[in-house]
This record gives sequence, C-alpha cells and structure tokens, in this order.
Amino acid sequence: MTTVVLRQVPGSSPIHRLWAGTKLIAVFLISVTLVVAPSWPAIGLIVGLLVVTAVIGRVPPTAIPRPPIWIWGLFAVGALINLPIGFSAVLVFFRAAIFAFVLLGASMMIGWTTSMSDIAPAVAVLGRPLKKLRVPVDEWAATVALCLRSLPLLIEEMHTMIAARKLRPKSVLNSAADNSIVDLITATMSIAIRRATEMGEAITARGGTGQITAHPSRPHTADAVAIAIVLLCCAAAVTLTFI
Repeated sequence: MTTVVLRQVPGSSPIHRLWAGTKLIAVFLISVTLVVAPSWPAIGLIVGLLVVTAVIGRVPPTAIPRPPIWIWGLFAVGALINLPIGFSAVLVFFRAAIFAFVLLGASMMIGWTTSMSDIAPAVAVLGRPLKKLRVPVDEWAATVALCLRSLPLLIEEMHTMIAARKLRPKSVLNSAADNSIVDLITATMSIAIRRATEMGEAITARGGTGQITAHPSRPHTADAVAIAIVLLCCAAAVTLTFI
C-alpha cells in the first residue's frame, strides 16, 4: 500500500470542490485555536472535525502515513522520561504530541483534497492586500507552489536510491572502503540539480513563473458555509477549554 504525501486523492467530493484558499484559512483557524486552547476537549473536537472532513472527502485509510516503529519508540522514551515528574507530566507530553499530529493532519488534508496547482493562485489572492506594501506576493506564491510540487518528487527519488543501495552486495556495504553515504549525498545533489533543470525548462516553456498564479479562482457559497462550520468548531473548542 502506497502512502499519499502532498498528492491529491483521485475523485470528487464537496471537500475537493472547495476553494484552496478556504482550506488554507481553515488550517490557520485550527492552528490558532489549538495554540490558544490546547486542551483535551479542544483537541478532541478538532480531531472529530478532521475525521468528518476525511469521510466527506473520501480520503482512504491508505493515504494516512505510517511512521516507522522507532518513531513510536521515541514517544515511549519521552513518556518514560516524564514519568518521574508525575502522571500529569506524561499527559502533557502526550497532549503536545497529539497537538502536533492534529496540525500535521490538518495540513495533509489540504494535500489530499486539493490540486497543488491551485495552491499558488489561492496564496496570491489571500496575499493581495500585502501588494500595497510592495510585498512580492506572486513570487512567494510561486515559490510555495514549486516547493510543494518538488517534495513528492524528492521523496520518490530518495526511496529509489535507498532501494538501489539495498541491492548492493553485503560484502561491499560491510567493507571498510564503503562510501555509500558519500554516494547517496552525491546522487541526491545530482538528482536535485537535474530535477531543477527540468522544472526550470518546463516553467520557461509555459511562459515563466507568472503563469503559476495567472488564473486565480474565487470562493463560492460552499466556501462560506465551510468557513462558518470551522469557526463554530473553533469557538466551541475555546468555550470548552475555558468553561
């Protein structure tokens, strides 16, 4: 089963059809809410919101990343370190960890339900007021879009290199003259340069970076409803925290 990272899950749903800027605003509101009210009720309410969003967006379970076992081992070690302080310290540790996972899940929800080509125009529209201050909003939006598009490619290339390294004879890997780490670093730099060249040529052939933000979309009635639902959930989370 393949993990989907920063790639849109194929299909159509009400979440897929929302404007990309609406999803960015929603993630921002969720982030602010959890920073202001990082309580268990608030986290539980936001987790419920994300689960409902994933169901409506038809995000399959296979899209959820599966961290390696040693990651969970690190969490166990962190809990043991806090245990002498008290059980409350362990709960705070786990709450901080879940807080991080919730923010990560909210961010990944954008990637699962949004085409990466829609992110840059949305960022350009949201940052339009900053243009009055002569902030290079379009350039920033293009940079964000290129980074988001490049990350999945980089992950695939790294997986390919690791798989190729595993095919090398064990006698070579265990020898004193093994330079596999140097070879991996060199290959990574070479791949990055090649990918950057290909992407630069493709962007130039399509009219330059200005074309990345040349066709901005606009929010619709469904986007207003979605923002209203997120605002209600965030207000309820804050209310449950400070009651």
